[in-house]
Amino acid sequence: MDLGSLGITEEQVELMDVAENFCREKSDMATVRNLLEDVNGFTRDLWDEVAALGWLGIAVPEEYDGVGLSLAEVVPVVEQMGRRMMGLPFVTSTVAAQAILFGGTEAQKQDILPKIINGEAATLALSEMNGAYDLTKIEAEAVKTTDGFKLTGAKILVQNLDVAGWIILSAKLEEKPSLFLFKHDLIDAAQMRREKLIDETKRSYELNLDGLVLPETALMDLDKTAVTLDRIDLVANLLGSAEMVGGAQACIDYTVDYLTTRKQFGKLIGSYQALKHPTVDAYIGYEKARSLLYAAANSFEDQGQGEVATRMARVAAGRALSYAADRSIQFHGGFGFTYDCDAQLYRRRAIFHDSQFGDARWHKAKLAKILFN
Repeated sequence: MDLGSLGITEEQVELMDVAENFCREKSDMATVRNLLEDVNGFTRDLWDEVAALGWLGIAVPEEYDGVGLSLAEVVPVVEQMGRRMMGLPFVTSTVAAQAILFGGTEAQKQDILPKIINGEAATLALSEMNGAYDLTKIEAEAVKTTDGFKLTGAKILVQNLDVAGWIILSAKLEEKPSLFLFKHDLIDAAQMRREKLIDETKRSYELNLDGLVLPETALMDLDKTAVTLDRIDLVANLLGSAEMVGGAQACIDYTVDYLTTRKQFGKLIGSYQALKHPTVDAYIGYEKARSLLYAAANSFEDQGQGEVATRMARVAAGRALSYAADRSIQFHGGFGFTYDCDAQLYRRRAIFHDSQFGDARWHKAKLAKILFN
């Protein structure tokens, strides 16, 4: 694919190359599997290296110690992380930083954004047991008290909560959606419960909010709550698409390597049409998804167009990864045990992403309302 035709600059291509080399060197499959049982799913040394590279500040303005570029430059980094299954809190921290930029007070921006850029991870506590993809469908409540805000309810699928220094949480305040930004120190360990995920490279927790009291300074700008939730939704889906596109490429590479080395009945199994044709279909799906991904990255800040492109990319990326991983698992049937096949890790990731910020059906419904109403 000619990335230049999608408006990608030479500087962005150079960043893509740096990210590809870094992720390949730091996260081979042996390393990924060794970290599956690790409590954090990544090493602190690797996280410190990523922070030192400045990647956490790519899309943050220079006035907050960021690089001053855009999310279009973050996409190739996340794509390569997804390709190598890096279990870092990079996406959650990046989405949180964007939420602060759009909905934080000036004091919150000045104080917290530089800390995130320097390696203090951040996460979002938005999902609840109601399973709603609509981020405004909130059941957790915040009540104003003399001490600040007292919260009740629970959040689920809070990624990287154990290592996050900062948390963005949604709750109803006087029956209206609101967002709070606070330090992890305010949470007691007993309020956290580790969840078992289908994607074993990721970590998430259930967070019990009962009894949690947040200071008044934790409240984000109420007038910007709606636009901030919209921003979170689109940024998370853009970067989630990048992660899945990278995963689709990895599955195809893994499959082709197997088809060109495994022999059956004296012939390379890749010579059989029953395996060649689905592999080509997987590659076509991947190329379509990657084209849509970079089109979305390039038009992300364009009102209306950016949302359409992002939701289209999300649908295509999920389909591409699911199909590429599924075919790879089937072609590796001679392994005897699916868990030994690396492609199953990517298939699990595709399923996990359907629980985050909308599945394909949800995004198609959103697209239909935008395009045909």
